[in-house]
Amino acid sequence: MENFTYSYPAGKTASKKVLVGVVASGDLEVLLEPATAGATSVHINTSVTGKGKTWGEVLNRIFITGALPAAKIDINDCGATPGVVRLRIEQAFEELNEPDAKGGRYE
Repeated sequence: MENFTYSYPAGKTASKKVLVGVVASGDLEVLLEPATAGATSVHINTSVTGKGKTWGEVLNRIFITGALPAAKIDINDCGATPGVVRLRIEQAFEELNEPDAKGGRYE
């Protein structure tokens, strides 16, 4: 088991908590919660050793612009490929714009 933490510039605070994915063979779980405006932190727990450089490269491509909302992100990985990593993170940010249970939107 390895753990990594990364920090990135971000925009305004994310509007709500989001959970996407599952911890299962070849997949991962992304837990996103609002954080202080201007910064996003990403903490990764992975069952795959020796992939810190790959994680850094994938996350840099997603977060380096600082355009996404500020969030605290916890990722629990069970051997997901870089494509699945990106998909799940993008899915989490898309969920921020989904209507709530009453039909309203979080902006």
